[in-house]
Amino acid sequence: MKKAMIIVNPSSGKEQAKEHIDQIKERIEKLGYNVDIRLTEGKGDATCFAKDACDSKYDAVVAMGGDGTMNETVNGLAEHPHRPKVGVIPLGTVNDFARALNVPIDPVEAIDVLGNKTKLADIGKINGRCFLNILALGGIAEATGEVTSEQKTSMGSLAYIIEGLKTLKDKTPFTVTVEADSGTYEEESLLFLAALTNSVAGFEKLAPDAKVADGKFHCFIVKDVALPKLLRIGANLLKGDFQKDPDVIYFTSKKLKINSSLKLKANVDGDMADTVPFNLHVLQGHLNIFTP
Repeated sequence: MKKAMIIVNPSSGKEQAKEHIDQIKERIEKLGYNVDIRLTEGKGDATCFAKDACDSKYDAVVAMGGDGTMNETVNGLAEHPHRPKVGVIPLGTVNDFARALNVPIDPVEAIDVLGNKTKLADIGKINGRCFLNILALGGIAEATGEVTSEQKTSMGSLAYIIEGLKTLKDKTPFTVTVEADSGTYEEESLLFLAALTNSVAGFEKLAPDAKVADGKFHCFIVKDVALPKLLRIGANLLKGDFQKDPDVIYFTSKKLKINSSLKLKANVDGDMADTVPFNLHVLQGHLNIFTP
């Protein structure tokens, strides 16, 4: 009989996760799986559970939580010879990965997706760590990486915008150097982004050309400009014209080598990670995800 593991972050979604465990278990059992439920208690638990699922050759893993839970789960699955199919039940603040895959944000509707068709999806890798959506570099990225769980619960994605805006008063530009497939880019900038999907921090138009399995990072260098131009860039982001803005440099690449004039930390899927310099590459079509 097929085996499935449900990895649950019980603190996600204002602690809604426990309300839906029985529904998910019933749905998966109807599809012919024996079900194993694992509840996370701390950082890294989802990664350990996902590794167990690979080693024990489970057929499916369902991650129930926000982008952080999904990130940990993927780090447990990545690069194993046997990788189960993956289900996503979004219960976080933003749920970028679910949005990019057109998985319903409503958890009850997302449960109905389990067992439907699957779609391949890329993941990125930075110095040995995998990620799903976005790497960001700069003062704005560091500020949004410090958003607390309480802020996200009370304000949702607005919390990221508020923290980002606070940095504009005393903005700190930096020279970013990016070695990409198409050449080397060196620019005085306020922000660098490398996106794997079209949905970043809840903005589904940041990288409209990005596909979940196109094997490329969609990269943006926001130049060091005065506040009026930054406001125009923000407006273009909301309209879906971000990559066409004259003060935004856009390019794609399968591999990246990144350095900067300041010892900046990268914001990776919302958490602060490695300090420059670092290397990135795409693992194309590495995951097989249940989708509508």
